[in-house]
Amino acid sequence: MKPLALLAGLLALPFLASAAPATRPNILFIFSDDHAQHAISAYGSKVNQTPHIDRLANGGIRFNHAFVTNSICTPSRAVVLTGKYSHANGTPVFNVFDGGQQTVAKLLQGAGYHTGMIGKWHLGSMPTGFDRWVILPGQGIYNDPDFITPHGRITVKGHTTPITTQLGLEFLETRPKDKPFFLMLHQKAPHREWTPDAKNKALFKDRVIPEPATLWDDYATRPAALPENQQTVAKDLTRRDLKLEPPADLPPGPQRQQWLNAKPMELEVTLADGTRKTLTGKPLVQWKYQRYMQDYLACVQGVDDSVGEVLDYLDRTGLAQNTIVIYSSDNGWYLGDLGMYDKRFMYEPGMHIPLVAKGPGIKAGQVTDLFALNADFAPTFLDLAGVKVPADMHGRSLAPILRGEKPNDWRTSVYYRYYHDPGHHNTRAHYGVRTATHKLIHYWKKDAWELFDLVKDPTEQKNLINDPAQAGKLAELKAEIVKLQKQLGDTGQFANEIPADGVDAPVNVPKLGVKTVAEAVAAMKP
Repeated sequence: MKPLALLAGLLALPFLASAAPATRPNILFIFSDDHAQHAISAYGSKVNQTPHIDRLANGGIRFNHAFVTNSICTPSRAVVLTGKYSHANGTPVFNVFDGGQQTVAKLLQGAGYHTGMIGKWHLGSMPTGFDRWVILPGQGIYNDPDFITPHGRITVKGHTTPITTQLGLEFLETRPKDKPFFLMLHQKAPHREWTPDAKNKALFKDRVIPEPATLWDDYATRPAALPENQQTVAKDLTRRDLKLEPPADLPPGPQRQQWLNAKPMELEVTLADGTRKTLTGKPLVQWKYQRYMQDYLACVQGVDDSVGEVLDYLDRTGLAQNTIVIYSSDNGWYLGDLGMYDKRFMYEPGMHIPLVAKGPGIKAGQVTDLFALNADFAPTFLDLAGVKVPADMHGRSLAPILRGEKPNDWRTSVYYRYYHDPGHHNTRAHYGVRTATHKLIHYWKKDAWELFDLVKDPTEQKNLINDPAQAGKLAELKAEIVKLQKQLGDTGQFANEIPADGVDAPVNVPKLGVKTVAEAVAAMKP
């Protein structure tokens, strides 16, 4: 899809004046929501193909071990903006983000970059540090979404993934040509409830998705928190998730919502041969897994289509020569791994995120096992732009690694902390450390520990905490946690309740009606 034609009035605005290209690189950060690293073919996906994200990986660098510091949407976005862990940026759970604090957008804006934020924001407060922005309210919706602009709330007809993409392309088309740009292009997809566009829904409708080896995990060696979780494929997918149609005689209202939110344990379904059958037990779990994955992967495909459209635009306009494109996601995701969907837990699928980058100065064809954090994104953006990285940021610039260097003093361990207890899905609070070979998790409210040998047990099935032979490793990892907490200033004293208003509360702004993409772009300017 080509960028929509600009309105004549928009073309006449003074900020469109053309000038010589900037020498500093443009930075385009494409951010999806809940995209599992192992749902990308460049990472060896067994369930789908993502040719356009692969273009970034193959033409630049792929980080095999990029991690979040807190695997949940709002806290992750706050980490990306500030370069600081949750306890330092004030957003450990679904707190409204304090936009008055230092952010990478403000620092780049102050350094002369034209800054933009488009798509999913999910931080409760209005964006600051951006010359132009248009954001989804709260989680946003997939079809005919509303967007919040500096002037009010608008509705744009269509599916949110291509709309967000078009808003991004229009931002690039209408940017001031005498400045480098920093654009955060944030997709809603593939967030729950996984509503794909029509093309990709049809593409995955009859796909049979391979089941992960741990879909039937019984949590036998990990009794502290996993048995309590409420994000399992077997028990916790709702009728809404499974796209089941309510009875025709059930009118809109509370009863209809109650029906959609129920978690069915017996279903009459239509099989591939057209016959109807009532499913329970294992056959029903298998059916639920297929329905969930078909919609999830179709949403991922829409994001990949978007990445391809953006890359094609950069190539076509010549912007690719001076634009660094980075793709990542706000957290990992479970594709039936350990029997789950969602994120939150510190196990590998939820802690890992995709991170690929391509552009000038980035050596093509690189794959690195060096540890990267989402806290590294802000320092990296600043370093790429030639802006000094503030000393209070916890992350480090990845720029040397992008250039093909291997810093001698690079981190060999990663600290993680999840606060929201019990929160959504009844995930218990925990912190821990991951090294190249081991992981130690502490559910501090339960005083329970889990220890894994990631070399021998990469799917984290065997908790070694009671193995006497691991006493030395356990002591070593506990000491590493204490060291990292001290370095980060994490005292452990932080409230974890959701504020009454929360980040999904409606934003009180005037409604401006249905708008086109070009009109939405015009409404971005504060």
